[in-house]
Amino acid sequence: MYHASFRQLQSLVLVARHESVSRAADAMHLTQPAVSLQLRTLEEIAGIALTRKVGRNIQLTAAGEVMAEFSERILRLWEQASDELAALQGVTSGTLRIGAVTTAEHLLPPMLVPFTLERPDVRLKLQVGNRTEIIQMLARHEIELAIMGTPPRELRTNAAKFARHPMAFVASPSHPLMRKKKITLNDVMAANLLVRERGSGTRTAVEKLLREEGHAAEFGSEVSSNEAIKRMVAAGLGVGFLSVHACGLEFENGLLAILPMPQNPVEADWHIMHLSDQPIPKVAAAFQDFVIDNGQDLVRRELEGFYKQLGKRRSYR
Repeated sequence: MYHASFRQLQSLVLVARHESVSRAADAMHLTQPAVSLQLRTLEEIAGIALTRKVGRNIQLTAAGEVMAEFSERILRLWEQASDELAALQGVTSGTLRIGAVTTAEHLLPPMLVPFTLERPDVRLKLQVGNRTEIIQMLARHEIELAIMGTPPRELRTNAAKFARHPMAFVASPSHPLMRKKKITLNDVMAANLLVRERGSGTRTAVEKLLREEGHAAEFGSEVSSNEAIKRMVAAGLGVGFLSVHACGLEFENGLLAILPMPQNPVEADWHIMHLSDQPIPKVAAAFQDFVIDNGQDLVRRELEGFYKQLGKRRSYR
């Protein structure tokens, strides 16, 4: 095993992740035959089959599972060693691996841009997905940091609040509810309320609100995309419950408006987190500190226009 290369270990890890040689090749910017050769060579070195073909997919054998797990550890340790050596020279470098739930992708550019501009040697690997996908990436060590609303119960994490997260019932400005003087949750529920899939941050928040007000969580439609909900609501096909961060352009262009009701908007917290039983690279620790120190101000600045439009004042202390 002493002659195995990092490229061979990476090939196995990515084939295991994608269950496909071609998709692994795309991720590595190599040809499919090149990745196949890396796998065959690694199997010759190991002296045992590491993969098998099942239908159109490639799956790991028992030996492959063991090898893939250790390969991930080796590759991660090597990168951490490189970061530590750079830190000794006063250089903040390395790859910042961060994952964020779909709604939080609107938060990241104003945080990532100033952080990386001050640290030109930092490389970025950003993963955006639904809550379940981001939790799985964190569990598999594909990312070091995750940004989401509520920390996952299924993982032990060190999580820190860094900003308030406003969510709101929204509708087309021409929706009949916009002309109603007093809107209740019953009105909203009767107007075909569109929500994200179960487990998403906004879905959890609206379910909590309804429970507290004594309502059953019965929704008009469940949609797995913020963009789809916005388009349907803008077209007058119902009302939506969405993160305010995701609706900035639609508010600005008059496609969506917040429903004038006492519960609007609902506020929760954004968290940044990492696995509690794993040390994180210095670059990840530096970004986490940056977000905790600056995230509140960045969110406040982003939402200033929104709250001015509402004629409300929110405190972001």
